[in-house]
Amino acid sequence: MKAVVNFSGGRGNVELRDVPVPEIGPHDVLLKVKGAGVCGSDLHMYHDIQGFPVKRPVTLGHEFSGIVADVGSEVKGFQVGDRVVSETPAYVCGVCIYCRTGQYNLCPDRRGFGVLEDGAMAEYVKTRDAIVHKIPDGVSFEKAALTEPCCVAYNAVAHHSRIRPGDYVVVFGPGPIGLLCVQIAKLFSPGQLTIVGTQRDKNRLEVAKQFGADTVIVAEEQDVVQEVLSYGDGFGPDLVLDAVGISITLKQAIDVVRPAGQITKIGWGPAPVDFSLDPLIQKAARLQGSFSHNYPMWEKVLLMMAKGEIDPLPMSKVYSMENWKEAFDEMDSLQHAKSVLVPNP
Repeated sequence: MKAVVNFSGGRGNVELRDVPVPEIGPHDVLLKVKGAGVCGSDLHMYHDIQGFPVKRPVTLGHEFSGIVADVGSEVKGFQVGDRVVSETPAYVCGVCIYCRTGQYNLCPDRRGFGVLEDGAMAEYVKTRDAIVHKIPDGVSFEKAALTEPCCVAYNAVAHHSRIRPGDYVVVFGPGPIGLLCVQIAKLFSPGQLTIVGTQRDKNRLEVAKQFGADTVIVAEEQDVVQEVLSYGDGFGPDLVLDAVGISITLKQAIDVVRPAGQITKIGWGPAPVDFSLDPLIQKAARLQGSFSHNYPMWEKVLLMMAKGEIDPLPMSKVYSMENWKEAFDEMDSLQHAKSVLVPNP
């Protein structure tokens, strides 16, 4: 079968290759892939600038939807022909305290698709029955392929953040996760929803407005801290969602967050922070990390997709698998926020 493979370290070492169709075990499900989202982490691996270990060669892709093509002998609840999506942890230990309490996204032995295990930018992918979900009627494969980033945003906004109607909310970064944070935060009826980006983000900032942002701040054209603090009583936002992986946005978040407010950090990168956290302490503000997602979140997000409350497609463009490089490069150049690969029928 054809697959998009990151075959070795080094910039640009990705190509379309012929690889074997995965063999399944008793609790595995084989999916015929119908859509695979391109994540920022895929682009980082493409450029070999990722801040995490990678097992190469590896088939890329951890955001995907498909049709069940085969099931293992012990699989119950799924059959050939079902329309499904899969979560991202290809392997978890199943016995640590985090696995036993449903927080398997924090399992220390977790291995994700497209990084430490072969992923879904291929004609077929093997996954575990425990992390498969049926796609509701009316949700397309292209939309369902983006359930994973929707769940990342849902976890950050709805689970890890304290957000109430009327709150002042600021999002740093109009990448895919930042844009989806805007869409989900809007469901909480914030009093003001602001997004901060750069001049290169022009197209994505327009999507942010479409997703419900009330105000857009362009970093090169405005004083970010001054503009954020100019709203309301001047004490700053109740909640800051930092979806950028550089230190300057975290510093700005600390500068603007309201005393006793919250910063939820989603974006990450390998560079050191390199500034004092004393202002965070003085404000008695909360700094909360948010990573990945778990089973109940997927069920909720899929239902919200079916109701039209979450829709990632307006920020996306669909490509054939053969045009993977165009999909990578156009997303990388910020022409749009998200690329989705679709294998040939």
